[in-house]
Amino acid sequence: MKKVINAILALCVIGLVWICYQSIMGPINFDKAREIRENQIKARLIDIRKAQQEYRTLHEGKYTASFDTLIDFVKTAKLPFIKKVGILTDDQLEKGLNERKAIAMINKAKKTGNWKEVDAAGLRNFSRDTMWVAVIDTIFGKGYNADSLRYVPFGNGAQFTMETRSDTTKSGAPLNLFQAEVDYDVYLNDLNHQELVNLKDIQSKLNKYCGLRVGSIEEPNNNAGNWE
Repeated sequence: MKKVINAILALCVIGLVWICYQSIMGPINFDKAREIRENQIKARLIDIRKAQQEYRTLHEGKYTASFDTLIDFVKTAKLPFIKKVGILTDDQLEKGLNERKAIAMINKAKKTGNWKEVDAAGLRNFSRDTMWVAVIDTIFGKGYNADSLRYVPFGNGAQFTMETRSDTTKSGAPLNLFQAEVDYDVYLNDLNHQELVNLKDIQSKLNKYCGLRVGSIEEPNNNAGNWE
């Protein structure tokens, strides 16, 4: 009987040690796993922001709420890149020259073959040439997988939620906003349940979004992430 009691007591001690260990290591392990996952998710949200900002430059300041449209844009669109050679001197500027007039003068010389006016203005080595560069190479680099933009890392195939808003300010100026986000439940639901509940409770009490988000459709925030 004494051996049985000792064995039971030993098991109780082991159980208590385990509970104490879990109470200490549970939050630590949760925070470590959360940090690893959120680092990758933040990077993906920043990529979405980059793509949206470039999309906006070629679409009259508007964003898109469609990942199909955004991904196709990244894969196929090209951005204008102006190659500049030479600058206008103070003397040239004082004489009324500006870049638009200088380029018009050079283009006229190219058509007529008469470069006297260009030479007289000192513009022989002045040029502005527009080159078109693929979006994907410009903002991400060759080999980037644009199809991954929609998917949440550690989300088991889940996709980010993306919304846009087109409105006007009180002064009548156009207002275009976007946001992309993912809830904690999507990428943390397989971790310690109680720690997840605690995290969401803290965020809710602080009136903060329970997840990661970039941009906002409520008010302009320069497309910042809610962790920045």
